[in-house]
Amino acid sequence: MTTATITPPAVPEATPSFTVTLMIRRFNPEVDAEPHWQDFDVELYATDRVLDALHKIKWEQDGTLSFRRSCAHGICGSDAMRINGRNRLACKTLIKDLDITKPVYVEAIKGLPLEKDLIVDMEPFFESFKAVQPFLVASTAPKDGKERIQTVAQRERFDDTTKCILCAACTSSCPVFWTDGQYFGPAAIVNAHRFIFDSRDDNAAVRLDILNDQEGVWRCRTTFNCTEACPRGIQVTQAIAEVKQAIMRGKP
Repeated sequence: MTTATITPPAVPEATPSFTVTLMIRRFNPEVDAEPHWQDFDVELYATDRVLDALHKIKWEQDGTLSFRRSCAHGICGSDAMRINGRNRLACKTLIKDLDITKPVYVEAIKGLPLEKDLIVDMEPFFESFKAVQPFLVASTAPKDGKERIQTVAQRERFDDTTKCILCAACTSSCPVFWTDGQYFGPAAIVNAHRFIFDSRDDNAAVRLDILNDQEGVWRCRTTFNCTEACPRGIQVTQAIAEVKQAIMRGKP
């Protein structure tokens, strides 16, 4: 009779943690005249996200910290903020992708009224969005009373701009938007593009007329900040250029 030697399963190594310093720009309108920076030391793992760090601060250190978040998976767009000087979604920014030998700076996005801590008033952003009529307008009934058919090429024409999640990361990264509160901003133009180039829509001329304005597409200075900031990878600057070309042609 032989006896087999049983090798015990290997014990996985513990995932190392480390302390990260977050510098958060705080503002409470009830007590603060001006925003100020406050530092927090947080124990994190490499796979944690900035959103996880903010949760740990709120749940374990300072319950007054205010920020927006919903799905936490890069779809709702509600947790857009400036992280180390760049507009990003907190839920998509991994700690391992940041230089943690230095403090990580977190502040609210620019160009919109600051309400509290990392929360801004999004109403001016949505007013611009609504002004470009971001919905399908069809003045004729579909053929045979059925659905409005598109070819693959027709759908691809505006596919990129359907990805917008209205996070305002692109608009609030735009220097023109910071200094000119009347500019429609990249996100509004992107959503106008989505319908201007939709073959099923009959209202392109109206949208082009709306954007053919001193506060419309001609305010864009082509700095590419918006394209770099977009968490969905939309070619925002290209979309704005295509709307400009459509205005000059007088049609999509």
